Amino acid sequence: MINLAIAGASGRMGRAIIQQSVETTGVEVSAAMERSGSANLGQDAGLCAGIKELGVKISDTLDGQRFDVMLDFTAPEATLEHAKLCSNSGKALMTGTTGLTLEQKRQLQEIAKDIPVVLAANTSVGINLCVALLEIAARVIGDVTDIEVIEAHHRHKVDAPSGTALLLGETIASALGKSLPDDGIFCREGHTGERPTGSIGFSTIRGGDIAGEHTVMFIGESERIEISHRATDRKIFARGALRAAQWLVTQRAGFYTMQDVLGLR
Repeated sequence: MINLAIAGASGRMGRAIIQQSVETTGVEVSAAMERSGSANLGQDAGLCAGIKELGVKISDTLDGQRFDVMLDFTAPEATLEHAKLCSNSGKALMTGTTGLTLEQKRQLQEIAKDIPVVLAANTSVGINLCVALLEIAARVIGDVTDIEVIEAHHRHKVDAPSGTALLLGETIASALGKSLPDDGIFCREGHTGERPTGSIGFSTIRGGDIAGEHTVMFIGESERIEISHRATDRKIFARGALRAAQWLVTQRAGFYTMQDVLGLR
């Protein structure tokens, strides 16, 4: 049995993971964390997630609590603190936190020298299959088409473009030998002039309760190819996160992605 610590236990993804854990063989929630001052501290993690009582109280510390792997969907600063906690405990970390800076990612990579770490912009199996397809499409037609990445999420999402959209853009840029910071177009307003050749455009939509939608367009003369993924329920992300956690506890220290988890590279 793999013991799970859930960071951000009362958040959208935290609750979804707890819900899915009771339907997943071989895993068990043994610890649940929230930030200090959270109104959910002291609640049973299962009841907070809308399922049966699990006998695990939400706390702002993991002192004295057992776990094999932490699943973290919080905020960049909190994720780094959780990574240090896992490193000090010799436990694995699976994080789906987005909005990390390059320096914060570097710090995670440094911690991954001591423990196994998965950093996933998106834990959906489907979106990671799209990543593999995008590598092929970019190599074959990326140089002769205009490329646009369109993403949509719920009104509460605080970062843009989404981590997944950036992952898709970085995948395309890498396949074409480009640099996303140099070739990505993240804002258009006013008289922009003609589209720069070789650029990768991004469009962001925020509204309602959209779980996550991503489309990449390869727009050529007289034809357009689209690779799309639409999530209708967060349970797909929870399933992927649990799959990553189960894989991660068997790995050596290192820095991994969902492509590694799924054997796509």
